[in-house]
Amino acid sequence: MIADVIAVVLLLAVAAYACAGGTDYGAGFWDLTAGGAERGARPRWLIDHAMAPVWEVNNVWLIFVLVIMWTGFPTLFQTVFSAMWLPLALAAIGLVLRGAGFALRKPLRRIAGRRLYGAAFAFSSLLSPFFLGAAVGGVASGRAVPGTEASAHAWSHPTSLLFGLIAIVMTAFLGAVFLAADAVRFDAPDLVGYFRRRALAAVVALTVLAAVMLTATRSDAPHVWHGLTHGAGLGLVILAGVCSVATAWLLLRRSGAWARVTAVGVVAAAVIAWGTAQRPYLIPTSLTVAEGAAAPGSLRWLGLVTLVAVVLICPAVVFLYWLDTHGELEPLSDADLHGTEPADDNPTGHH
Repeated sequence: MIADVIAVVLLLAVAAYACAGGTDYGAGFWDLTAGGAERGARPRWLIDHAMAPVWEVNNVWLIFVLVIMWTGFPTLFQTVFSAMWLPLALAAIGLVLRGAGFALRKPLRRIAGRRLYGAAFAFSSLLSPFFLGAAVGGVASGRAVPGTEASAHAWSHPTSLLFGLIAIVMTAFLGAVFLAADAVRFDAPDLVGYFRRRALAAVVALTVLAAVMLTATRSDAPHVWHGLTHGAGLGLVILAGVCSVATAWLLLRRSGAWARVTAVGVVAAAVIAWGTAQRPYLIPTSLTVAEGAAAPGSLRWLGLVTLVAVVLICPAVVFLYWLDTHGELEPLSDADLHGTEPADDNPTGHH
């Protein structure tokens, strides 16, 4: 029973990272496709301002996922990181390059240095989600069974490649929706339409790729396909579809309010649908939750630590997201600084 609870926590943590980290990766995607220095100046300005307050904290969810995998399901952790060390190493390299690129491209004075770090940030925003998605596809297809030696066979098949492409498009979709809302907040009406059009295009691309993925998994990952087309998995797929339509409708409205909520609903429902479709397996059809779980004592301690983390850390992270989306984390402007200068001790001007 406790192993099932920890497995659900792991799935929810993956969904949280897909939504929070995915939004940041999506911003990097639009940075890459913004165009040259002059044409892309405005979108990149918005991307910098929108990402700055929260881009580091989003990786908390990834660390949480890794800790739960390592402690709660060591066989799963060993299997995934042994069989697919290459795509996971490339994803990790992308994370490092992405963070360095975003942090260093603004302070540098030389244009060449800014372009180099900007390119590292933008390309890494495709590298990491693609290879993380490919690794997930390797798990879903059941190729990374316990004892599998590292090989391209575990992650370079159609299901993995489709999962990687879906991960990129999904992050682009999230990034565009959130940037459109940020454009409203930053009073940049030219960028509102700019990112809404891209979000709508991403919805269409995501729908097409999801249909292709369902077709491919029917023969390449039959257990997952059956789970996605029956029962709770099918219900979550339908929910993701409804949220997609709702997001498109909201983006076409003038205010666009609540589009971020429905966009997050699309991604969260899709990720949870995948996890639900795998039941009762961690790796279809070779490793069940019960078989891959750690000792009961380890699971109980992990559950306690997770509960403490949920109580202490999750509210702080959610509050940070709230502050960011409501414009409470903006840097001080010159007017703010002048407004906080100490009052003149002699306001009358007489000396």
